[in-house]
Amino acid sequence: MELLFLLFLGKPLWMWLLFVAIVIALLVFDLGVLHKDDNEIGVAESLKLSAMYLTMGVLFSGFVWWQIGAEESKLYLTAFVVEKTLAMDNVFVIAMIFTYFAIPPKYQHRVLFWGILGVIVLRGLMIGLGATLVSQYSWILYVFALFLIFTGVKMMMVGDKPLDISQNPVLRFMKRRMNVTEEIHGHDFWVKKPHPATGRMAWFATPLFLALVMVEIVDVIFAVDSVPAVFAITADPFIVYTSNIFAILGLRALYFALAAIIHRFHYLKYALSVLLIFIGSKVFVADLLGWEKFPASWSLGITFAILGAGVVYSLWKTRGDQPEPQIAQAPNE
Repeated sequence: MELLFLLFLGKPLWMWLLFVAIVIALLVFDLGVLHKDDNEIGVAESLKLSAMYLTMGVLFSGFVWWQIGAEESKLYLTAFVVEKTLAMDNVFVIAMIFTYFAIPPKYQHRVLFWGILGVIVLRGLMIGLGATLVSQYSWILYVFALFLIFTGVKMMMVGDKPLDISQNPVLRFMKRRMNVTEEIHGHDFWVKKPHPATGRMAWFATPLFLALVMVEIVDVIFAVDSVPAVFAITADPFIVYTSNIFAILGLRALYFALAAIIHRFHYLKYALSVLLIFIGSKVFVADLLGWEKFPASWSLGITFAILGAGVVYSLWKTRGDQPEPQIAQAPNE
């Protein structure tokens, strides 16, 4: 029993194990009970799943309050909201990936589910590295803050840039070095069939596997922004990691509802850029005003205000806009 109370990244081991157990239970329930068969997830089911994950994420803030403190609970909620909102940008790119590879809607959940397992590991490694840097070099927080301000300004100035998935270097490398089939083979990531050149049986990567790799790459790219953003809110690795994972779990479920109305949030990216600038600048504001840290209540309130204004403006600006047509069925399935 003493082992459970050993500290790991500043928190007792049992707290980490409890969180991991909750995540595993949610994933097993999701894939093993709700989606053991391939089926297209509708908007209603997506919203119900999202509500479940959102509830779990918010309830976990109560656990943080109970075990760590009220201020830390507010920081967790701020990090949770920021991460979930920043991750919404993933939806734009993931929708493009599924369209490019012509992944049928009934198989998209499978790609996203296995993608989240990679996210849990990759985010853990990135957050562990970030926590080590922050503990060893406190000035690294100022580097994170400057990076967030720069990213926010760049996001605001650049605006829309079309993404050409076909030119992604990783995708081009896989197509050159691996056997790849253009056809969908059910929900399989790999399929064994005769090689066209030799006639011998060989393993081929399917479009589902290529889409899975691209989704993981997208998460790593977005994590470069979101992980420093959360560290600028709190340096506690437990709060950083748990808020990250709960936010991403819920967003994966919400994807199927958001994908249908994503055009209505076209201008939300400008609110996200303002949010990144705010999160980065509050580190310097706290120093200038002689505060030990920026008040958690203010941070949470300003975050909600920025995002609320962005959502309202985007919905007003895109009223009457029609969604772009989506590919519902892949050819050659």
